[in-house]
Amino acid sequence: MSQKDPKTLNKLMKHLRDEGINTRGSRQKRQLQNQGYYHGYKGYRFYREAKNILPFTDYNQINRTIIYDSKLKALFYDKIMYIETSLKNISIDVIVNNINSDNINKLYELGIEKYNNCPSYYNENQRVDAQNKYLKLQLLVNSNILRAYEKNDKKVTHYYNNFTYNHIPIWTIFEILDLGDFGYLLSSLNFDLRDRITKELGINFTIDPQRELLCRYVFAIKNLRNSIAHNNVIYDVRFRRSEIKNNMKKCLQLETGLPYVNFDDIVDYLALIVYFLKLLQVPKNEINSFINSFEDITNEYLTILPSDITNITINKNWKERLSILRKFINKLNK
Repeated sequence: MSQKDPKTLNKLMKHLRDEGINTRGSRQKRQLQNQGYYHGYKGYRFYREAKNILPFTDYNQINRTIIYDSKLKALFYDKIMYIETSLKNISIDVIVNNINSDNINKLYELGIEKYNNCPSYYNENQRVDAQNKYLKLQLLVNSNILRAYEKNDKKVTHYYNNFTYNHIPIWTIFEILDLGDFGYLLSSLNFDLRDRITKELGINFTIDPQRELLCRYVFAIKNLRNSIAHNNVIYDVRFRRSEIKNNMKKCLQLETGLPYVNFDDIVDYLALIVYFLKLLQVPKNEINSFINSFEDITNEYLTILPSDITNITINKNWKERLSILRKFINKLNK
């Protein structure tokens, strides 16, 4: 069986024309070359799922969709990094103050839920699950330490290559954990620490009896952050991986005033970031600027693309939802 000839750029452009997408000229050839046929066209030709093919008729429409998505990534990224850093620092402060130590081993002893310190109402299976989670957490932390040490990360080698130190502090561990691993650590804390961090942040705990909302929101943000970091498509929320619980939706609805939240639309993730920026007491003019930038980027996209495409890619009530978010933010004190 003969191997298929590889498609050159010119052949790929001809293939697009055969698919009904006008692709001509040196400019569009360069766009396709820069964006990549497989990352660009193959990644953006559908909405969320491969079966939902978008009615593109010109490569410029694909190019503008890629640009829209790229601008959203740039807009979201620095806010997510700010939230990650702030959540880690707040958690460190609460943990160290409550276990009265910055030693990771003290955290394992006093702050992590495991078989012998579970709530009294846990059954045997829940106790075993807690012990499994505790052991996995130790493995996860040690794996991150080893990786950092092998890379000669000074935050880690400073302690291990020094005779005067006998433990690595908690803040160093948090520095080397990615957002997903940080979320796993949060979910492994005992109830008391989860409760204290939840209340320190001001998360609505009345609909969070187990104090799990924070780590669930962290996992949701992690999915978005990872897609941005790997330059994957974000505008259609295909990155969603973690389970979305009802109290995640309900909390965001109650706090922001949005009529619904389902995490199926990029505005839901905008709302989640806005909610955390509010919890972290970011000035309201900065949060409003963030919302305004989202509106400007989306309006630009809407003015360029035909409605048969944007009716699929942009939720029809997106502006109404932004107005509600502004009202939520403008309730804050100056």
